Amino acid sequence: MDSYDPDIAPDPAAWLALAEPDRLGLVSDYHAQHGEPPERVVLHASIHAVVENQLAERYEPAVSALARLLAEGLGRHDAIHAIGSVLAEQMWGVVRGSQPDPADAYESELRLLTAKRWRERYGGG
Repeated sequence: MDSYDPDIAPDPAAWLALAEPDRLGLVSDYHAQHGEPPERVVLHASIHAVVENQLAERYEPAVSALARLLAEGLGRHDAIHAIGSVLAEQMWGVVRGSQPDPADAYESELRLLTAKRWRERYGGG
């Protein structure tokens, strides 16, 4: 795998066969080439890579959320951002100390995630 395009699902086996730094590098390169500010590329790529990992590993809450968001009209890249926004919120809760174990909350929030809700909250898509 020599490039990444968030609008096209990577082959799960090929994605998971890459070392984590290589996955991050592919996602970082894509976003750097598409105008993401340099100071945000690493964090942005990290969240993208985690979501792609979950999809490649067939983590059901993420797979279901992606299917729902696509059916509701989001493009794949925006759907990755929507799922990533839920992930980032849960991570922020852990950092603040208000979310000691985010797994259940993450799954619950993914079940509630809709394109409309994401657009209203983040102005995306």
